[in-house]
Amino acid sequence: MRNRLPPILGVFGVMALSNAIVPVLPAFGEGSALQGIIFSAYFFGALLTVFPAGLASDRIGSKLLIRTGLGITILSGLVLVTTISPTIIILARIFEGVGAGLLIASAMSLLNADPDHTRLSGFFMGSLNAGLLAGLAGTGWIVSIVSDPRSGLAVFTILAGVAFLLSLLMTRSTERRATLPTELPRYLIQYKWLWYSAIVIVGTTGAATALYPEFGGHDPLATGLYIASMNLATMIAVLVVSHIRLDPVITIRIAAAGIAGSVIICLITPIGFPLLGAFAGVVIISQMAFLAETGAPQGAMMGLYNTATYSGLFLLPFLTGIIAEFSSFSLAFVIPAIFAVTVVLTIGRCECRLAARG
Repeated sequence: MRNRLPPILGVFGVMALSNAIVPVLPAFGEGSALQGIIFSAYFFGALLTVFPAGLASDRIGSKLLIRTGLGITILSGLVLVTTISPTIIILARIFEGVGAGLLIASAMSLLNADPDHTRLSGFFMGSLNAGLLAGLAGTGWIVSIVSDPRSGLAVFTILAGVAFLLSLLMTRSTERRATLPTELPRYLIQYKWLWYSAIVIVGTTGAATALYPEFGGHDPLATGLYIASMNLATMIAVLVVSHIRLDPVITIRIAAAGIAGSVIICLITPIGFPLLGAFAGVVIISQMAFLAETGAPQGAMMGLYNTATYSGLFLLPFLTGIIAEFSSFSLAFVIPAIFAVTVVLTIGRCECRLAARG
């Protein structure tokens, strides 16, 4: 419990802080393009560290990386609370992402190597999405009372500090298996369609999240609640699906079709958000469960997996923000839906039938 609680609680605080800026994005930058950059900068930072952190977890253990990630998160939160410069805000979001990447890859490596990995992955992803939900809905509620767009950031920076203190109680992690450099190209090629599905599926949720504050035009509380419904649905889905044995390829294919339809529904009504979240949760837990069963070093697999997800969270919001700024919001929502359809068509080619075990 001493080693399991800090990463699960820590990811809640980190994700809450990362999403606390979303309902108030218009207060941090004018126009969809700048808002998309501010939103995506966080994921660019995470993209830089999730893979090295995964490899490092196999070699030195997860404890130091989890602590470092939480410490960086706290520092970046303090900067975001105190600055008004768009340039510094973007840099702070990148720095915040660096901390999140260190925490998430190392925490997932630690938990996914546990014999009870499926249930723990469900708890971890549930806590992750609960944090995203809290960041959105909590910030909307706090700002509606305090009328300061940075008040939510301040609250969740403090929460990340509590998680950091708990991480000091962690003990040294157990057996590790280092990844040989020659194995990495094989993992990349062997699971390429799985990585692609992670880029598209998770990136689509990020694109919808980044677009909606400007597209919806609601106050921060309503915006936060609408988008939070997506994270609530994801949290419920991962907790339920983590207790069910499903074929990963078939599951991803069906859920990707649901995601394509859900992101289009977001154009018409916020009801699309919980649908989008539920389908994304089904995909995510199926991907993690499969990777845990490959027999490959989980630091490397979680590093690659998180690199794929954060690539999507960086690229798709950035791309769709530009499209919305210079074309239309309708096209900006349609593009991720088209990508989701390509997952339906390609995931069946995935050569990921536990081949790494041999």
